[in-house]
Amino acid sequence: MCGIVGYVGSNLAYPILIDGLKKLEYRGYDSAGIALHTGDGLAIYKKEGKVAALESFAEGQNLLSTIGIGHTRWATHGEPSDRNAHPHYSNSGNIAMIHNGIIENYAQLKSELQQKGYTFKSDTDSEVLLNFIEDIKVNNDCSLEEAVRIALKRVVGAYVILLLDKDLPDTIIAARKGSPLVIGIGENAHYLGSDASPMLAYTKEVVYINDYELAIVKADELILKNIGNERITPFVQKLDLELAAIEKNGFDHFMLKEIFEQPQTIFDSLRGRLDGGQQTITLSGVDKIADKLMAANRIIIVACGTSWHAGLLAEYVIEELCRINVEVEYASEFRYRNPIITDKDVIIAISQSGETADTLVAIETAKKQGATIFGLVNVVGSSIARLSDAGAYTHAGPEIGVASTKAFTAQLAVLYLIALKVAKVKNTITDDLYSVLVTDLVKVPEHVQQILETQDQNIREIAAKYTDARDFLYLGRGYNFPIALEGALKLKEISYIHAEGYPAAEMKHGPIALVDEHLPVVFVATKDSYHEKIVSNIQEIKARKGKVVAVVSEGDNTVTSLTDDVMVVPLVHEIIAPILSVVPLQLLSYYIGVNRGLDVDKPRNLAKSVTVE
Repeated sequence: MCGIVGYVGSNLAYPILIDGLKKLEYRGYDSAGIALHTGDGLAIYKKEGKVAALESFAEGQNLLSTIGIGHTRWATHGEPSDRNAHPHYSNSGNIAMIHNGIIENYAQLKSELQQKGYTFKSDTDSEVLLNFIEDIKVNNDCSLEEAVRIALKRVVGAYVILLLDKDLPDTIIAARKGSPLVIGIGENAHYLGSDASPMLAYTKEVVYINDYELAIVKADELILKNIGNERITPFVQKLDLELAAIEKNGFDHFMLKEIFEQPQTIFDSLRGRLDGGQQTITLSGVDKIADKLMAANRIIIVACGTSWHAGLLAEYVIEELCRINVEVEYASEFRYRNPIITDKDVIIAISQSGETADTLVAIETAKKQGATIFGLVNVVGSSIARLSDAGAYTHAGPEIGVASTKAFTAQLAVLYLIALKVAKVKNTITDDLYSVLVTDLVKVPEHVQQILETQDQNIREIAAKYTDARDFLYLGRGYNFPIALEGALKLKEISYIHAEGYPAAEMKHGPIALVDEHLPVVFVATKDSYHEKIVSNIQEIKARKGKVVAVVSEGDNTVTSLTDDVMVVPLVHEIIAPILSVVPLQLLSYYIGVNRGLDVDKPRNLAKSVTVE
C-alpha cells in the first residue's frame, strides 16, 4: 500500500523524491505529496491523483532543498483528496509527517487533542498521530526524537512514519512497526523507502529497519535506537537487484514483461536447488526444520490472494506426495479465529512482499503458540522472512505489476521442491514417480518459453473475441482447480469483468444456471486422471450454448473438438501441469484488460503490498 520515500544528502532532494515516488507507483495509490525543508521552513506540495499531477502542481514552487520526504497514499481513513493527501503539517506548522499504516486508537487520541484545542484539516488517522507527537514535544519540552518514542508507546496499530522538524534542517526522524522501511546508505547521503526500488539507482547498501526501531537520519550519520532509547548497530546488507529489473525494457506494461520473464524466474527459483542429472533437491530451509516436518501432525499454509491459490495447490501436492495433513487458511480469517495450534504444527507463510499484514499477524500468533514457521517470500530482509524459523526465497525479482504473475509461478516452483524433498526423506513417494516429477520440473522453464512463443498471438485473438463479455466462469478439477481460481482472480483484477472460479464438479450445484450463449466458460482441461470427467462437463456447457475456452495439453483432440477456442500447453505429469496451465490465463487476462483500455499495471482500488488491515 502507501509508498514512502525520503532523502537527506548534498544533492537536490526534489528530483530524487519524485523519481522514488514513480518507482513506488506499482504499490497502488490515489494521491501523492512531498515535504521539503527549504531553509525558510517546511514546504508541502501534495495533490490527489498521479505523481504527474504532483509534478505539475510543484512547478514554479520553491524546491531548493537537500532534505525531504515523499508519499503516495492508498486511502484508508478519509476519501482520496488534496486535503487527505500526505504529508501533513502539525497544528503549529513546525512538523511535517508521512505515514504508512493504520492507527487503530486514533479516535480516542483525536478526542483528547480536540479537548486541548487542536484542529484537524484532514480526515486521516495520520494527522492525529502527528499532532499527538507534537503535543508530547511541546508539553514535555523534549526533542522530536523523544516525543516520537513516547508517542509510539501509546499508539495501537501499524506504522512507518517519516518526520521533518522546522528546527532540524538536516534530520529525518523515522520509525516503524508492522510496515516496511528500508534505508539506503550512499556517499554522504541516505535514502529511505518502503522497499529498495527508489534507491537502486543510487546505492546497493541498505539497512532493513525492524519493528519498534527508531532512526535518526542525517546525510553523514544513521543512528538506530529501540523504543527503550538504546543504540542499535545497523546491519548493512548488499542488494543483488539491478535497476533494469524495475524498468519495462521495451514492453508495453510491467505485467506483460513479468509474464514473459517467467522462463527465467522459474529457472532462477530452481537453480542451485534442483539437480536433474543427479535427481537431488537441496533446500537448506527444509533441512533446518527437517525434524519438525517429519514429525508434523499437520502443515498449515497461511496466505492471501494469489499466494493463497499457490497454497491451495500445495495442499493437493503435499498431501499426495508427503502424506501429511495440510490445511490452507486465509490469513485474514486465521488471525481472528482462535485456532488450535501446537508445537507439532508447521506453518508455511506465503507472501510475495513478505510484508502482508494479515499473514504477518497470523504467523506471530501461531509462533506464540509453539508452531514452527517456514516463510516463503520473494523479498530479502522482509518482515516475514525475519520472523520465520526457516524458509526459502523465491527468485522472481521485483514484481512491479499489481497483479501477481511471475511471483505466483516462482512460488509454485519452490512449493514443488519442498513437497518432493519432504516426500523423498519420508519415503512416501516411489522412485519412479519422483524421477518423473523431477524430470518434468526441470523442463518447466523451457515449456513456459514454448507457451509464450507459440500461444501469444493465439491468445491475443481469443481475447479480442471476449473483451466485451460481462461475466466469465472458470472451471477445473483436482490440481487444476486452484488454477481456475487464479485465472478468475486475474481477470477480475485486470479487466474488471466479473469472474468466478469453481471446481468443475460443482458446476451443477449452482453455477450452471448462469450458462447461456453469452457466457464464456474457461476450462483448465489438461490431461489428468479427471480428464473424462472434465470432457463431460464441457459437453454439458456446450449443450446449453455456452462459449467454451479451454487450456489443453498438446495432442488432446478430444477437448479441442468440443471447444470454441483452445490454448495449448506441453503435456507433462498432472502434478506439474498447473504451473504451465496458468500462463495462458495470465495472457488472456492481460490482453482483455488492454483491449478494454485499462491500466493493467495499476488496477483501480488495488495495492501491490497490503501492509494494513
